[in-house]
Amino acid sequence: MSFRVGLIGAGGMGNVHANQYLKMSEVSLTVFDGQSERSRNLAERTGASVAATVEDLIRNVDVVDICLPTDLHAEFGLKAIAEGRAVFMEKPITRNWEDAVALAKAANQAGVPVMPGQVVRFFPEFRTAKSMIDSGAVGTPAAARTRRGGGAPGRSQGWFMDHRRSGGILLDLAIHDFDWLRWTLGEVDYLYSRALAAETQSGPDYALTTLTFKSGAVAHTESTWMDPSGFRVTFEVAGKDGIIQFDSRDQPAVRISTSGGASAGDYLSFSETPLSPTDDPYYLELRGFLDAVRNGTPPPVTIEDGLAALSISLAAIESSQTGRVVRPISA
Repeated sequence: MSFRVGLIGAGGMGNVHANQYLKMSEVSLTVFDGQSERSRNLAERTGASVAATVEDLIRNVDVVDICLPTDLHAEFGLKAIAEGRAVFMEKPITRNWEDAVALAKAANQAGVPVMPGQVVRFFPEFRTAKSMIDSGAVGTPAAARTRRGGGAPGRSQGWFMDHRRSGGILLDLAIHDFDWLRWTLGEVDYLYSRALAAETQSGPDYALTTLTFKSGAVAHTESTWMDPSGFRVTFEVAGKDGIIQFDSRDQPAVRISTSGGASAGDYLSFSETPLSPTDDPYYLELRGFLDAVRNGTPPPVTIEDGLAALSISLAAIESSQTGRVVRPISA
């Protein structure tokens, strides 16, 4: 089965996605961007066709991939769903809860799949850690810690640093860890968050969020756009039988330490690093979505997953602004 994919948005993420579609021989790509020069540049580099209007693009493709500013997701997602098109939506699924619910309702009524781009699930280190935790490698998880960020993104001008449009660090960045933690540890019961830009709602930011899960596990999530030393990701998950750790600046990629070895310092190391173009996490998530569309099966990340991750981020934003403990909305 061939796929006509329509890419709406030819900025940073649009180009990332286009690079992955180039690896799929059955995909023909059409692009539309409100800045026509960006459409032309992407088309020249990739061989994609350029649509004259977004309506033309949606009418003439099988799958719509939306890589637009967050506050435009709902508008264009609803247009695609109304035409019966499968939709891949870059995270976060929408900027606010009402739009997300409307999007999910429209998709369910139309019977079309929608997948949010929670790409961290496809990174080998996070996927491996999730698998080890599920297998009981550290026993019942009790505590977790994640850290993600670096300096302010290159998109620091315009819409991106206007938190009222992008959602700021707790929606655009921390949602990666919120989604992975929920996927790994279960539903969040309540949380408490502090963010430096909670009042100004603009510019670079730093946030700390403590999540308590319905299982009783606790997680501490650090998110930053204010670290000049460069981008870094870490996580650790501890249970009664050991701890799983990852630091993007270290090797091996994933380390598990348990108390059952010959000595207290024994540990097992698992290293899983992408070796080929088709190991790229962005390729894996887009490939997984197209395969689900082809087979008529649920996408690897469901629209309900997208709503749940959004709910956690919105609760963290509310907590950072009010100073109160907040429970995420149930999808």
